[in-house]
Amino acid sequence: MKKLFILPGLAAILFLGGCLPSIGTEKEKDVQESEEGVVETVIIPDVHLKDDMYLPLIPFKKSASRGLIVNNIHTKYDIQEVEEGLLRLSTKTFDPKTYLFQEGQYIDKDTAYSWLSRGSSDELGLNPPAIEGLTEEQLAEEAPIYLAHIVEQNFLEKKDNNVRLAGISIGLALNSISYSRSGKETEIPDKEIEQQGMKMAEEVVRRLRTQQGLADIPIVVGLFKQASRNAIVPGSYFATAVADKGQSAPTGWKVVDEKYVVFPASSDTNNYRDMNETFTKFKEDIDTYYPSFVNVIGTGFYKDGNLKSIQIEVPIQFFGKSETIGFTQYITDRVKNYFPNVHTEVSITSINGPEALIVKEAGEKEPYVHIYGY
Repeated sequence: MKKLFILPGLAAILFLGGCLPSIGTEKEKDVQESEEGVVETVIIPDVHLKDDMYLPLIPFKKSASRGLIVNNIHTKYDIQEVEEGLLRLSTKTFDPKTYLFQEGQYIDKDTAYSWLSRGSSDELGLNPPAIEGLTEEQLAEEAPIYLAHIVEQNFLEKKDNNVRLAGISIGLALNSISYSRSGKETEIPDKEIEQQGMKMAEEVVRRLRTQQGLADIPIVVGLFKQASRNAIVPGSYFATAVADKGQSAPTGWKVVDEKYVVFPASSDTNNYRDMNETFTKFKEDIDTYYPSFVNVIGTGFYKDGNLKSIQIEVPIQFFGKSETIGFTQYITDRVKNYFPNVHTEVSITSINGPEALIVKEAGEKEPYVHIYGY
């Protein structure tokens, strides 16, 4: 019943954290040459877990703006999605079978701080300048902070024994709600977010083109709509474009149709009615097994209108090990019955931490099941 499996979230953590190379053997050493002519010896891992995963370089180089994302992004869900979603967009231009990954090295922390500022406090600030005479609350409404964070990812190619930069992806995380210091919330219209995001994307690409070695590097840009501060699902990318070699601005903007939906969903969520009914029946079966059960929540990921995956959290009171095993077996059977054609992850947790994990790939009959400590 068991098989080798790497969770998408775990793979992203290993991948982005530079830990993946510990799995398996490594290739011969290669040479990475920077635009300044500095030569470094690097190693490319020999294990490619999935076709849509990029191989990183060893030694791992942290992002030049590392740490800012925690301060600038509202929720832990958005922190993960703004990076993972950009990787998905990047695969359309930079094939993971051909390109290697490295965290962004061209927008450092000081540059990011400057670009995220208001134009009135920093001449390079991309956010609207403060309007003289307006109170802080009025300013949040009339000239909100649109740009919350900038994510940079680098993609490299190997030719012979040389590894060089071959592409850049930029994610602009945009606020959907403007918050004043008093706590007042002002929703920013989608059209306004889109217009401001595209305008800022053009300026970011123009600035990158002035950096040494970036004049002819393809640049992918994605616009990310950040969720509210109290959201329990992440926001999503809604538009993307590419500035090809030598282009000073991104062109050919395309809609990105991605969305996260919480189940059970509200009754007026017509687009997700079928899955909502399925999830409700799944939850009712669990409630029947354990009356007065705590809340079970699912998060579905939709792409181009189709459900691609669902993650289910099942919090329990602490059971004995035999009871946990029985309960896990019961849920595994329910997963096979209700979610045969969608990638499904079920995490069973208690106040003591993770208790069991069930993962079923779309279309496969038997899930992977792991009971912690057993």
